[in-house]
Amino acid sequence: MNTRLDTRVLVFLSLLIGIGAALHTIMPPIIFGVTPDLSLVMMMLGVILFPKGRYVLLASLATGFISALTTGFPGGQIANIIEKPITAFIILGLIKVLEKSMSKQKLAPTITAIGTLISGGIFLFIPVVIMGLGNAGFSVLYASVVLPTALLNTVLMTVVYPIVQNITKRTRISNQTSNQTKAA
Repeated sequence: MNTRLDTRVLVFLSLLIGIGAALHTIMPPIIFGVTPDLSLVMMMLGVILFPKGRYVLLASLATGFISALTTGFPGGQIANIIEKPITAFIILGLIKVLEKSMSKQKLAPTITAIGTLISGGIFLFIPVVIMGLGNAGFSVLYASVVLPTALLNTVLMTVVYPIVQNITKRTRISNQTSNQTKAA
C-alpha cells in the first residue's frame, strides 16, 4: 500500500488553504458581526479534487487551525478545530457516494451546499453547548448566517471549481493523484 503524500498535491492544498485564509480575513461580517467562512470553500475544493483520507485530514486540520486564529465568534476557536475535520470527512463520504451518480461539475456545488449546512450546524452547536446560548440562539444564527453562507459558498464553488479543475488538468496534478489512487 502506497502511503506517500505527493508534494505537488500538498503544495496545491497549501495554496487553497492560504487563499481561503485570505478570503476569510477580508470578508466583512454580514449579520450580528458574524463572518461567513470562505476558507471552508477552499477546504471543500481540496477534498473534491483530492479525495484521499490523508489529504483530507491534513487540509481539514490546517483549515481548522487557521480558521480558529481568524474567527471573531465567541467559542469559535474550539468549534473550528473540531468542526473542520468532521465536516471534511462527511464531505469525503458524500463524494464517495455521489460521484458515481453525477458529474463533477454538479457534484462540486452540491457537496458545497450540503457541506456548508453541515459545517455551520456543527460550528454553531459546539458554542451553544459550551456557552449555553440555547436553541433560540442556534436557530437565529443558523437562519441568518449559515443559510446565506451556504448560498454564497455554492455560488463561489460554481464559479471557482471549473477554473481550478482546468488548472489541475494542465499541471497534471489530478492525473497523478488518479493514477496513485488506482495503484493503491
